Amino acid sequence: MHFPLPTALPGCVLRPWRAADKQELVAQANNRKVWRNMTHTFPHPYTPEDADLWLAIGANPGASLQLAIEVDGGVAGGIGAIAGEGIFQATAQFGYWLGETHWGRGIASAAARALADRIGAEGLFARLEAQVFEWNAPSMRVLEKAGFGRDAMLRCAATKDGRLIDTALYSRVFH
Repeated sequence: MHFPLPTALPGCVLRPWRAADKQELVAQANNRKVWRNMTHTFPHPYTPEDADLWLAIGANPGASLQLAIEVDGGVAGGIGAIAGEGIFQATAQFGYWLGETHWGRGIASAAARALADRIGAEGLFARLEAQVFEWNAPSMRVLEKAGFGRDAMLRCAATKDGRLIDTALYSRVFH
């Protein structure tokens, strides 16, 4: 895959994480509203040490993809596909996040569409999956705009923010 990967949104590209992104990464990620929609591996508060760990993972993602979403030259968030293992090697867990100041501008939709399309075009994975917490309708719309369909509503599938919640399972299949 060649970078930067352009999106349909002017000024928005996907690219590998850089050590120089640390300060902007912490500034965008250290927000409870962002954390509330992320998996257990996304910490809150988000510290400079957390950014160091993430940047090290981003520098060596293996078969996975971990990319920065850059808007007008600054880090707006992240997007990626975590490669499955064993019998699930053709499937990747797809996810993204944006700093709150970038919400509602079509950035996540453009980024998700660009990455999913490229993954399909290059045959990196046969299937992308994403789970979305029941309260996150905007993220469900992002996935739908990126060509994902809802496979199921998984009842009592996750515990987040002190609550047992349902998650919506979305997928995009390339074969």
